[in-house]
Amino acid sequence: MAKDVVVIGAGPGGLASALLLAKAGLRVRILERQPFVGGRTSTFTVDGFRFDLGPTFFLYPQVLEGIFRSVGRDLRQEVDLIRLDPQYRLVFGAGGELQATPDVDRMEQEIARLNRHDAANFRRFLADNADKLERFRPCLESPFLGWRDVLSWRLLKLVPRLRPWLSLDSELRRYFDDERVRLAFSFQSKYLGMSPFQCPSLFSILAYLEYGHGVYHPIGGCGAVSQAMADAAEDLGVQIHLGEEVTGIEFRGRRAVGVRTAKGHYRTDALIINADFAQAMRKLVPNQLRNRWRDEKLERKRYSCSTFMLYLGLDGECDGLAHHTIYLSADYKTNLRNIEVDHVLSKDPSFYVQNPCVTDPTLAPRGMSTLYVLVPVTHQHPNVDWSRERHPFRNLVLRQLRKLGLENVERRIRFERIVTPADWEHDHQIYRGATFNLAHTLGQMLHLRPRNRFEDLEGVYLVGGGTHPGSGLPVIFESAKISSRLLLQDLGLDPAESFQENQSATASPQAVLTGC
Repeated sequence: MAKDVVVIGAGPGGLASALLLAKAGLRVRILERQPFVGGRTSTFTVDGFRFDLGPTFFLYPQVLEGIFRSVGRDLRQEVDLIRLDPQYRLVFGAGGELQATPDVDRMEQEIARLNRHDAANFRRFLADNADKLERFRPCLESPFLGWRDVLSWRLLKLVPRLRPWLSLDSELRRYFDDERVRLAFSFQSKYLGMSPFQCPSLFSILAYLEYGHGVYHPIGGCGAVSQAMADAAEDLGVQIHLGEEVTGIEFRGRRAVGVRTAKGHYRTDALIINADFAQAMRKLVPNQLRNRWRDEKLERKRYSCSTFMLYLGLDGECDGLAHHTIYLSADYKTNLRNIEVDHVLSKDPSFYVQNPCVTDPTLAPRGMSTLYVLVPVTHQHPNVDWSRERHPFRNLVLRQLRKLGLENVERRIRFERIVTPADWEHDHQIYRGATFNLAHTLGQMLHLRPRNRFEDLEGVYLVGGGTHPGSGLPVIFESAKISSRLLLQDLGLDPAESFQENQSATASPQAVLTGC
């Protein structure tokens, strides 16, 4: 008789898990609080303007392609993925800019405009990080359920190669002298909500992923990927309940046996939680049932930064603006200190702007455009009262846009939506509004992160940025693979058939680099 699995949350991790488990023959039900799928990886449309709510970079599609293959689908047939070149434009407040391109020859020329010596080290950086990713990839694909997994020979022999005692910026000093060039290959730590001066050196692989495997734009936005996953899941028999919030988990001892919503009760043989980890624990699991992750421990953990968002529908087009543009503050270290240590708002904040209509005209009415503006800021903290700062900071951000040559933006606005850290916390149920979840410090990685087979409860599995391997769409999809495999094994089922296509599908980083 088929077993029942309930998935809390229709984010990318929950949808990927549902695909794999349904393919394995389980009865899967997803319960989603919002009236749409995707969680933060969703889109919203107002007056013909279509925006991604959260992620706009689609990286390393091989992981999701493998999941689709394993359930008999072809991601490329269902989502039109456009590889961008240039990938993005970097504007340095300290002077200079760089058009980041996956073409190695052209990228060397771009770097040389900033620092000729550094340009000569670009290929070495790529080759070293291709090797680092290949060696570390088994760790990204495997669970870490305790010290034994960390002390395995496979991981221990990587320590000299990973240099965990170095920060990301210190690692990059082995290749690049110019601070601007180092920032070009370390700002990606913001995908984890961290500073490159604090982020572990391992994450130099993030920049390599962009250059070795590409930055993609899904036509229709990243939410189109979530919708394609949901469609495939429903074709496999997954029941997706939208607008149905889970209000409690039912336990027999420490084992989860069901969930409650306003509409009813659903029994389950296994439970997957794809909600924000800290928020879900505090809301759904009684404190006395949690040993390692009690409320008081959650309070002491380090959390990522948050983001201040502007979603703008504009009259006219922005043809001179790249698809992705990142402005890096003239005093980047102070900007980061404002966010992570002082918990105050910067006077010259770094920011990111997406102008997707230069690639995808489906996202705005004819003759108009959408701008997505993201500003890294402190997570919720008493130092910043967003009820007072919301509009003054919005005005500052609009003035910052002039640094990209965007003048008179306010006069062109036809639609505007603001999301602050307070909104992320209260409207989107993200603990402290920390949009990248638990920070990726050495003390909060591998087995020290909440585990895929959740250690405090029985029959409960975690997917998403709050568990191993961490934040970012590719590793969230990996978390779904890891947790689904554990769940199937615990139910006495063989996951091999559901995962066999996935294991052989990914080209090696070296092969991709050779083809650059």
